[in-house]
Amino acid sequence: MFETLPIAHRAMRICGICDVMTIEITLLGTGSPIPDPNRAGPSTLIRAGGQALLIDCGRGVLQRMAAAGASANTLSALLLTHLHSDHIADLGDLLITRWVTTFTPDPPPLPIIGPPGTAEVVEATLRAFGHDIDYRIAHHADLTTPPPVEVREHTTGQVWDRDGVQITVAPTDHRPVTPTIGFRVEYADGSGTASVVLAGDTVPCDSLDALAAGAGALVHTVIRKDLIAALPQQRIRDICDYHSSVAEAAATARRAGVGTLVLTHYVPAIAPGQEEQWRALAAAEFDGPIELGDDLHRVEVVAGG
Repeated sequence: MFETLPIAHRAMRICGICDVMTIEITLLGTGSPIPDPNRAGPSTLIRAGGQALLIDCGRGVLQRMAAAGASANTLSALLLTHLHSDHIADLGDLLITRWVTTFTPDPPPLPIIGPPGTAEVVEATLRAFGHDIDYRIAHHADLTTPPPVEVREHTTGQVWDRDGVQITVAPTDHRPVTPTIGFRVEYADGSGTASVVLAGDTVPCDSLDALAAGAGALVHTVIRKDLIAALPQQRIRDICDYHSSVAEAAATARRAGVGTLVLTHYVPAIAPGQEEQWRALAAAEFDGPIELGDDLHRVEVVAGG
């Protein structure tokens, strides 16, 4: 089962989800590497069991988090599907902002879970902000160490088990970008289990089918290969061979038997009035509910969804 919340209700349901067996999906950024005034870079917020999980951190993510009633200093973990620039563009902003807006003494490090290479990227990002970090430590008596992080690199298996929320990862196929991973988030108690899978950028693959099997919702990035293939620039046409089309993402949802398909990371951006055209392409392969929309679009998945 799912529920899409209108904009007027977005701020009202943030804490209420903790009282029911629900996972809440917020599409923070539905854009692509091409800057779009209406769409932030790829990023999704998952709320479950009082925990806030950020999946990828594309450009503009902190502004979108603020609009969704979330913040860097309340995140439980950052999950990275892969290390393409559009998915990590605001990593530095996220780390620094969390650091300077956390006022409790000795705050715990931010868990960052991603594929091999994540630790190197995080280290390089903090090094790039080294002057800023030094300035702030020199200026503020209560800032005595750099931003605390705890990086964990994984390609398969369970990576999180806290207060009823479990996260499992599996490899995806975005070659030549490798390794890449998808995440399955489950929230369970005695009444049942709600589950959401976040595919990241990938072509269809058996490992994603297995990760998504029976999930309440599948959040999948999509491109319109029919439109992109007609463009004159080879560099742009190249993206067709390592992303899923709308129909391919829908076929993955059908094979996996998921409850709801949530589309995001639209390439090209969905033009006003074209939503039903995109939905129809997915519906040709998947007969369940299909969610797509603008940044801050929200979907709830309940136990057994």
